[in-house]
Amino acid sequence: MNVTPDALIRLSSDLDGELHSGELMRQIYSTDASAYQELPLAVAIPKNESDLRKLIRFANEQHVGLIPRTAGTSLAGQVVGSGIVVDVSRQFTAILEINADESWVRVEPGVIRNELNLALQPHGLLFGPETSTQNRAMMGGMLGNNSCGSNSIKYGSTRDHVLEVTALLSDGSQAVFGPLNAEEFAAKCDGPDSVETQLYRDIRDLLADQATRDEITKEFPKPSIPRRNTGYAIDLLMDANCIDSSSDKPFHFGKLIAGSEGTLCFVTEMKLRCLPLPPPENGLLCVHFNDVDEALRATQIAVQHDCYACELIDRYILECTRRSIEHRENRFFIQGDPGAILVIDIRGQDRDEILSMTNQIESDLRSAGLGTAFPVLFGSDTVKIWNLRKAGLGLLGNLPGDAKPAPVIEDTAVDVDDLPQYIAEFNEILNERFQLQCVHYAHAGSGEIHLRPILNLKTTEGTQLFREVAQTIATLVKEYRGSLSGEHGDGRLRGEFLCQMIGEKNYDLVKRIKQSWDPAGVFNPGKIVDTPPMNGQLRYTPGHQVKPIKTVFDWSSTIDVLGAAEMCNGSGDCRKTQLSGGVMCPSYMATRNEKDTTRARANMLRHAMTHAASDNPFDNEELKDVLDLCLSCKGCKKECPSTVDMAKLKAEFQQHYYDANGSPLRAKMIANFAKSQRLLSVVPWAWNAIVGTKALRRVMNRMIGFHPERTIPKVARTTLRRWFDRHQPSVNVGKTGQLVLLCDEFTNFTDADIGIKTVELLESLGYKVELSPISESGRTWLSKGFLRKAKEIVNGNTTQLSDLVNESVPLVGIEPSAILTFRDESIDLATDELKASAIQIAEHCFTLEEFLAREFADGRINSDSFTDQSRSVLLHGHCFQKALTDSQSIIDTLSLPANYSVSVIPSGCCGMAGSFGYEKEHYDLSMQIGELVLFPALRDADAETLIAAPGTSCRHQIHDGTSKRAMHPAEILHAALKD
Repeated sequence: MNVTPDALIRLSSDLDGELHSGELMRQIYSTDASAYQELPLAVAIPKNESDLRKLIRFANEQHVGLIPRTAGTSLAGQVVGSGIVVDVSRQFTAILEINADESWVRVEPGVIRNELNLALQPHGLLFGPETSTQNRAMMGGMLGNNSCGSNSIKYGSTRDHVLEVTALLSDGSQAVFGPLNAEEFAAKCDGPDSVETQLYRDIRDLLADQATRDEITKEFPKPSIPRRNTGYAIDLLMDANCIDSSSDKPFHFGKLIAGSEGTLCFVTEMKLRCLPLPPPENGLLCVHFNDVDEALRATQIAVQHDCYACELIDRYILECTRRSIEHRENRFFIQGDPGAILVIDIRGQDRDEILSMTNQIESDLRSAGLGTAFPVLFGSDTVKIWNLRKAGLGLLGNLPGDAKPAPVIEDTAVDVDDLPQYIAEFNEILNERFQLQCVHYAHAGSGEIHLRPILNLKTTEGTQLFREVAQTIATLVKEYRGSLSGEHGDGRLRGEFLCQMIGEKNYDLVKRIKQSWDPAGVFNPGKIVDTPPMNGQLRYTPGHQVKPIKTVFDWSSTIDVLGAAEMCNGSGDCRKTQLSGGVMCPSYMATRNEKDTTRARANMLRHAMTHAASDNPFDNEELKDVLDLCLSCKGCKKECPSTVDMAKLKAEFQQHYYDANGSPLRAKMIANFAKSQRLLSVVPWAWNAIVGTKALRRVMNRMIGFHPERTIPKVARTTLRRWFDRHQPSVNVGKTGQLVLLCDEFTNFTDADIGIKTVELLESLGYKVELSPISESGRTWLSKGFLRKAKEIVNGNTTQLSDLVNESVPLVGIEPSAILTFRDESIDLATDELKASAIQIAEHCFTLEEFLAREFADGRINSDSFTDQSRSVLLHGHCFQKALTDSQSIIDTLSLPANYSVSVIPSGCCGMAGSFGYEKEHYDLSMQIGELVLFPALRDADAETLIAAPGTSCRHQIHDGTSKRAMHPAEILHAALKD
């Protein structure tokens, strides 16, 4: 491959879409969710089918590979390669037609599986196969990998639901592949000469011989194994009536294309069979076992019942959940310390029907002496369990350090009856020959357990072991006539062993099929057939030495700052859209650009730190570019199963970037918010006159670097501290308890009215309130990356508060971003001498909503203090609260008035994110993020509905985006007091 820059320039000008050949985008697309990394020649974002044809023509002329890509969650390196990555996830996203009467749907390859089902649900239909990546996995990738998922016991794989496939062939011509009877197949073979016609003639000739079909039957995985993606599905083609006259099955090239990993053609459209929605009620029987072997023996009993899924979670996964903020909450059902849990999904018309079935399964298991606990979960609790199970892949990357569970043999499948013996032998080999332990999880009911030995792929020994384990287990799988690839594909990870798995004659047959479909070898070369060594082109170069980086944050929890970036394993959870809910990642939700994912940012940070030419790896303009649209919302800290904290990583980067390049004036001004507000509070009328006059404000905004349309907060007529010093406390003070109220820089100067109402509210409820002695939380310095100044403030605050805050006298905050600084960054910025004090303060600091919800739960306050009038409240939570605390506390707090009804807007980030939405270059994106969910929901709200938003930035964004007034929960409760 020797493509000139001029050739790429000509191709770029010829496309209606985009072609990126710069270093940044190539690095971003050099990895997927696998262990592989290879720099592509370019990245194409085609706009239409014409672009795809031009790319195919260019690939043939220049002898370049085309690598089709949707969500990039492949685990076997399917979308990693040296050619042109063709990303269809941004433009080819249409649901073209839903035919409810005939139960089918036509979609483009970039349609997200869960969003397809949202569209099908009103018609009483669904697309069955359900991958663990379902909230970002796209139909093109599911077809390419023949994906299935947890419910494959009931719904099978993608291949089972393909009615038609529309694709572009090796010459750019279009073909539609559907089911054909013998006469229709013969007509295809006898058609006019074309690439499509030749495909039918070739497959007829290749499979015509009975000896060939006998060889396929002999060497391919057992037909009783539902999950078998080894090579091409020629075993399913030879059963068609046009090949075997004794069969009544139609011929369908779609079965071959499913699981072909984009190596045969370029799919542009799929027609898929849909199924009726399942029964309305579901319950999960979560059986606890002492070890994995017991769970696998129980599986054989469980699958004899009508279950929709039967999934294994082992001890390693359960341990990983302890380290995940989000999944810690999902451990509520675990009793004791089980070695494994089997999650059995039962559906029915009502709970009684489900309990009848789960009772029978429990009885059968107890009779066999299997199981130690048998909890049954319903309703929203089932969602928590499935979220825990689906996060298994990402959670595995949550292990700090270089040795991590490696995706090397995680896709083997055998007959369910063989599973206990196979896994026992598997573990024996791994332990005795390689002295390795293994993680076990996933699809026990389908005969496939995801198995990941813990390896260090940064060492030569680790990469060699990577290969030896793969080779050894491939031999074991062959002995059981299993499939080396159950659902994740061969790719470049398992393709090397395909000849061993299906025999030389069948491997030659597979190669001839590849040649028939792709004579020039342009469709995703090096996958399935002719794959390079499976331990080459890995993410890490064995023995590569990385210069240590002196950081401001304490990164010891991930070994170092590089370890924090390496926590990202590429699972792509950050690619979910606003329809999936959650906070992570707001900029990607708006742009749908891979560059704006947490994954891209983590990979670029990793690349910068491991390939830096200078002592400061963060002196990097491309890294600055890819981090620019990170809003530091902290959504990833909770929602990324690997707990990648991009806000913290970005702040560390910014400090070192300033060290090399100086700090911008605007950033300094924003960081110095507390100082400037202190000065303005002396003459608030002057500042308020300027920001309240549109023409003056627009001029000032342009001078600062803010967008002219953005309004600016006014300064309060008096500060909270001045008011507090002269106010007369309520007669109830001290009857209920006492606390230290954080007088942060936002509440003191701009939101003093909210601070005043908070004090009055708390005193009315019987609390003695003392204002914190500190002047600022350090949040503005953190948000702009001035970590050394933030560290100075944090340590000063820790010193001042350490003797004031304790279990009896908590620190309570009004502004979430300020109070949660003490729970989050303060610990990692504290000096060694103050670390214990910082941790102690963190344990006893609460948002106002958390504090009031706790006090209500403990019986110290009750609804009697509030009105019994009925009001509706619409809540938008602050990102930090969603990421670092429990949003339920806000709902509970706003429900203190007995007849207040609280509804939560399923919004992520509002888009303001501190100063982000003010900045002229970010304003449009900020408003675009607000328009995803938040603004439309507020515009639809009834005029009498109260709008609650704890965050000062959120309230400001709501004002600018909808002209509506949002209130802090303290204001709403203050107004609801009886007195």
